Amino acid sequence: MNLFEQSLQKIRGLAPFERSNVMAKYSNTCICPVCPNHNTCALSRHEWFYCMNGKSFLCIDFERTCICKTCPVAKEIGIKQSFFCTRGAETAQRYEHVLWGTKIP
Repeated sequence: MNLFEQSLQKIRGLAPFERSNVMAKYSNTCICPVCPNHNTCALSRHEWFYCMNGKSFLCIDFERTCICKTCPVAKEIGIKQSFFCTRGAETAQRYEHVLWGTKIP
């Protein structure tokens, strides 16, 4: 089991209020708002923390430079993917790799 899977299991094992506190901590540490892909639409709609919440459906429809792997959240919980704002959450991208038989970078 890798770090991301261990992190998810640990979070899922918490009581609901503890889980909420942990997710809020990660959300507050998130660097999405300073990413080159992030824009004023996403800021005004309070969109961020894409690695866990999933992609932007309303605001971000392009990929410039990805800084996801430099995020403290990514390092702490073992995130491997990138471009979460356009490609979906870590879990969604991993699932797609399983479906298509591709390797996770």
